[in-house]
Amino acid sequence: MAHQLLNEREINFLLYEFLDTEDLINRPRYSDHSREIFDATLNTAHTIAEKFFANHNAKGDANEPSYDGENVSVIEETKQSWDAFASAGFLSAHCDAEEGGLQLPEVILRTALAYMAAANIASASYPFLTIGAANLIRTFASESLKNQFLPQMQDGRFAGTMALTEPDQGSALSDIRTSATPQEDGSYRIHGQKMYISGGDQNLTENIVHLVLAKIKGAPAGVKGISLFLVPKFLLDEQGQSSKRNDVKLAGLLHKMGYRNTTSTVLSFGEDGGATGYLIGEPHHGLKYMFQMMNEARISVGAGASVLGYQGYTYSLEYAKGRPQGRMPSNRDPESKQVPIVQHTDVRRMLLMQKAYAEGGLSLSIYATSLYEDENTAPTEEQRNNAAILLDLLTPVVKSWPSKYCLKANELAIQVLGGAGYIREYPVEQMYRDNRLNAIHEGTEGIHALDLLGRKVPAKNLAGYQLLQAEIRNTIMRARDKPKLESMAKMLEEALEKLDATSFALFSQLQDDVDRGLGNATLYLDLFGCTVVAWLWLQQAVVAEKALENNPAGEAQDFYQGKLHTAKYYFEWELPKTEAAIELLKSGNSIPFDMQENWF
Repeated sequence: MAHQLLNEREINFLLYEFLDTEDLINRPRYSDHSREIFDATLNTAHTIAEKFFANHNAKGDANEPSYDGENVSVIEETKQSWDAFASAGFLSAHCDAEEGGLQLPEVILRTALAYMAAANIASASYPFLTIGAANLIRTFASESLKNQFLPQMQDGRFAGTMALTEPDQGSALSDIRTSATPQEDGSYRIHGQKMYISGGDQNLTENIVHLVLAKIKGAPAGVKGISLFLVPKFLLDEQGQSSKRNDVKLAGLLHKMGYRNTTSTVLSFGEDGGATGYLIGEPHHGLKYMFQMMNEARISVGAGASVLGYQGYTYSLEYAKGRPQGRMPSNRDPESKQVPIVQHTDVRRMLLMQKAYAEGGLSLSIYATSLYEDENTAPTEEQRNNAAILLDLLTPVVKSWPSKYCLKANELAIQVLGGAGYIREYPVEQMYRDNRLNAIHEGTEGIHALDLLGRKVPAKNLAGYQLLQAEIRNTIMRARDKPKLESMAKMLEEALEKLDATSFALFSQLQDDVDRGLGNATLYLDLFGCTVVAWLWLQQAVVAEKALENNPAGEAQDFYQGKLHTAKYYFEWELPKTEAAIELLKSGNSIPFDMQENWF
């Protein structure tokens, strides 16, 4: 069954109606751009995604990367997708023209990349990681390192990774053991092992730039002693070309349930005397630098989870429209024609849930990207600062909410297909397996929950939290002007008040006992995320209701009515589910915290 990657009508709605992306051309950095250039970029991305990424999504899943003891091999189509991506200029499309970039707005670039992720999220991981690594080097590395490595990363000769996790240390980075010893020439010798490194080895590029967290001998304990190093797979000669193999070895490939065409590696640094590494920025500030790439990756994970959820939704919708099965309960005639399963109410319920989750996730991801854009190019310093504060607050939600709920959408897609859903002849089972990794990629839900409640919400005297409240209340005021949206506006206002009361109850609990107070942080993250997505659905409803006032016909009317009805569903079916969490959180229910290890 032929299947579209992303619905272009949905993308246009999010970019140009939900957001006002076209207004970016009024900012000095984008004065040479136009709506036509933005759309042409997205069309190019769509074409590349269909031709060079979608063509081997299933093949890459069935034929994992292999390692013969010397070299890693991925299927040849992966190399073709990398080359097509690089040749189109997407690795540097957001960079300044002086660097050879196109100065594309971040929101346009990330929407373009969403097409690649929708087509083949595993093969798309290689360029996505490289863009993030190059961005970090551009921001924090010395001019010498920038000149040596950025041009090759931007034209596709070099790829990039981030190497944080160790075999004995996952998210607890303060306890990493990888060491760095300074040398007389200013370089360092790196010793240690890193695990779960995506793209850590491959045969796509002539070199790989590893960004490695390590501790210099004598460094302060904990995260304050972590430094960041650039460690290439091959050292460069005086002409800047890859030459001698660095002391970085592949210890093995890991075999995953999803993202199978992305190599997942265990890397050993320094088995033969020490891998040569180059310090990025100042000593002992490495984790601060790495957070730029980590947070960028977290937003990408949320976007990837959203497009996988959306893929499952649209595929199961097409299937439901074309699959005849049974008759309506009111029809007792066994000889009458069977109806498509989309006419059965329970199937419609599952499709509506998927639509609410997937389009909610897409709106959340693209909104976060617009905040990143505003942080860098908004006209005033106040706007830039506010965008940065809001993005910092919402990053745990942007990563975690789609990873949870768009995975549920994929589960529902399998259910809609019935027996066809769990066999490999249909793609929805792979979508589920791929998406299951996103709840763990770039930090588990529990880690982000601790970050949100323990750090992000209280930060700067609730500055981000108060900004978010102001944005939500502004949408509520706009919705109140439209009679059909009054009830949703009231429900969101009540939900916001409950979130506020719950937050302050938790702050009080944290003061009494921080361990117990953070014990239910994951429930709080879910409550917070569901409230934020309700806000985004109300925003979409405001836009849709305004459009319907102009009496559009045909498909346009159906599109906006679908938005309104899905928003209504979210408010009446999904948002009320948070009530149980609110009661548990406000009361400080400590049953999980009080459970003893030897009682299991």
